[in-house]
Amino acid sequence: MFAVMKTGGKQYKVQSGDMLRVEKLAADAGETVQFNEILMLGGDKTVVGAPMVDGAAVQAEVVDQIKGEKVINFVKRRRKHGSQRTKGHRQKLTLVRIGDILASGGDRSGVKAAIGAGAVSGGGETAPNSAPKKAAVKATTAPTSAGSDDLTAITGVGPAAVKKLNEAGITTYKQIAAIDVDTFDAVKVKAEWVEQASTLAKG
Repeated sequence: MFAVMKTGGKQYKVQSGDMLRVEKLAADAGETVQFNEILMLGGDKTVVGAPMVDGAAVQAEVVDQIKGEKVINFVKRRRKHGSQRTKGHRQKLTLVRIGDILASGGDRSGVKAAIGAGAVSGGGETAPNSAPKKAAVKATTAPTSAGSDDLTAITGVGPAAVKKLNEAGITTYKQIAAIDVDTFDAVKVKAEWVEQASTLAKG
């Protein structure tokens, strides 16, 4: 049996036992995570999602957090400017070993959802495109839904920053307080925001 799943903006065809490098996940080595965005299941019977297969999931064990090959980007501007710049980049990746492929019941498995490292999840079983993003459709200076906080109470956080935070699934002081400013790259978060959010979360 195989599955076609989506993670980190890419699609992968996987089978049980496969080793896979995906965009960095917010998980430690040894943890089991679950990919919930399944586009197709194959085997004895082929099931194609519309766009996702309801209840299907792929579970995997996190083997290690690694980096990809170094990519060199050279930019040269001729005429008038005469400037040139070389930049290197190594993409952060997560190495996973594919385990069980579930045709149904994935939404009730209780296994931690595979969330990208650039997002903060309020709960272990929350899928990447579920409630937090729906609450972030329209960012305002007031809480967008029950359970959300007024992020503009943090000094330096305006409506534009609130919108970006909401789009990354961040709607509460507690979520901001849990951000690691050195690794979080979905939104540029300042260390003082984290400190203020920690204080506000304690009431």
